[in-house]
Amino acid sequence: MEGISGRQESAKEHTKYRLADSIKRCMKTTPVDRITVKDIVEGCGLTRQTFYRNFKDKYDLINWYFDKMVQKSLGKIETGSTVRESLARKLAFILEEKAFFSGAFRSDDHNSLKEHDFELILQFYNRLLAHRISRPLDENLQFQLEMYCRGSVYMTVKWVLGGMRETPWQMSDRLVDAMPPGLAKVFEQLGLLE
Repeated sequence: MEGISGRQESAKEHTKYRLADSIKRCMKTTPVDRITVKDIVEGCGLTRQTFYRNFKDKYDLINWYFDKMVQKSLGKIETGSTVRESLARKLAFILEEKAFFSGAFRSDDHNSLKEHDFELILQFYNRLLAHRISRPLDENLQFQLEMYCRGSVYMTVKWVLGGMRETPWQMSDRLVDAMPPGLAKVFEQLGLLE
């Protein structure tokens, strides 16, 4: 029975990637806010019902695809990579998928990728730091972390929409160097910075 469940999950994942590939193709010619679910499903030969079984809306699809990328890059921090290395991997993926992220970051919808990225990265760092220091962050460090995450997302969007002139490593260096001193000290003590 478990083998069937695993195959069903694999098929569901395959369907989600087909939808993601379709929206990526749509984003090459159409702004995200003008892409419809009809456009997405017609681009991959699936039905609207299939789309809605997997996603709430097109922004949910974009955010799911982004989550897959973040899991691959930031998840490596937990296995010994530094913040700098993990950010560089995330930015390299964004560079590889330039058309997708250029389109996705232009949207200001309430469920936009910009807001999703902020929430995701803030939660990730909160969990990581709470686990490593065995307690939640104090109010001042929490403020610094939220400010850093918001600024990091803003500068990533600016990098993407500005033509990605810096390499992922150069941009990663800039993002790490901009970390507030109190927060950087905690990251350094935990061995998360180089």
